[in-house]
Amino acid sequence: MKHPIQILLVGTITLLTGCSTANHVNQIIQPQSKVFKGDDGRYVNQYSGEKTYPLTCTENCYQPRPELQCETDQPAERCKYIGPKPTLALNSGFKVKWLGHASFQVTTDNGQQFLFDPVTAQFDWPVDLAFRLDSGFYRNLPAKLTEQELTHANAIMYSHVHYDHFNKQDIADIGVNTPFYVPLGLGDHFPNDGYQINEMAWYSKQQVGDTTIHSVPAHHFSNRIWVPFLYEDWAKASWNGWVLESKGKKLFFAGDTGYSAHFADIKQQLGDIDICLLPIASYHHPEDANWYRYVHMTPEDALTAAQDLGCKVMIPWGYGNASWKMGDISSHSALVRLLNMKEQMGSTMPILVLNEGDAISL
Repeated sequence: MKHPIQILLVGTITLLTGCSTANHVNQIIQPQSKVFKGDDGRYVNQYSGEKTYPLTCTENCYQPRPELQCETDQPAERCKYIGPKPTLALNSGFKVKWLGHASFQVTTDNGQQFLFDPVTAQFDWPVDLAFRLDSGFYRNLPAKLTEQELTHANAIMYSHVHYDHFNKQDIADIGVNTPFYVPLGLGDHFPNDGYQINEMAWYSKQQVGDTTIHSVPAHHFSNRIWVPFLYEDWAKASWNGWVLESKGKKLFFAGDTGYSAHFADIKQQLGDIDICLLPIASYHHPEDANWYRYVHMTPEDALTAAQDLGCKVMIPWGYGNASWKMGDISSHSALVRLLNMKEQMGSTMPILVLNEGDAISL
């Protein structure tokens, strides 16, 4: 006969492990794929090392803009874009809805639905608790997708494992019936509940119905453990951008990234991009501005990247009332700087500025 304590221990272990279901992880590394790792086996950027930048705003970066209706001008806070929309005739078949921060819903003309970095909750615990104490990082919750939209997507793409791009509560809401596409190594961070996970190396591709999903490089980093000097998980998962290609038209989601030659490489591999969803925030921090810009883009970096990619239209993201500031001067400072730098650079490329929750067919 078993001792009561043994019975209790067995019952507890069964309770903790009995409900878990192994995930189905498929690693996709094709002949044309590229994988970059250091000597320690951790992932690295293709263009590592010291960087120079084509242009840096030094004057009149944050002058108030007539296209923005803000509660305060300097810094610009709680703004709404009220300016004109560019005239576009892309006939791409893509409908783009910005959910806030880095989260997008993209629908094709035949009804396929894709989600990029869907994060509608706050940070996962325990980081969530820490950031509640710092209102500069915490955000107003964006409008959530309906249960039908979440659970009936054709594919979910995550760019990397950082808390503001990968949230386990949202994964649970999506459920196990939708396939996930993620960078190499990121599958280890999913809860074991029977998820369908495809880990894709840079320049690998997969067909989902009429749409081809291309995994492309980003210039960033990954870690999940936010404890000083504890880097056990540093760069053990990679970081990706994504391109959706449907009927010859291409939409690019950059994920978090700094500026580097990888943008020109993507164009060389895939050709001009019709719609570019590019980050413009998290480049400024008074204590470590070099590092922030190394792994994120200033607005002028994003404009240069759009030129490198041959973008027919650029949709910026990362700013807004339902976005984390993550070191920016204010929630809308990046958008103000983008509009000013577009003029200073003489850029003729159309920029389509969305307010959070806006959707547009292109």
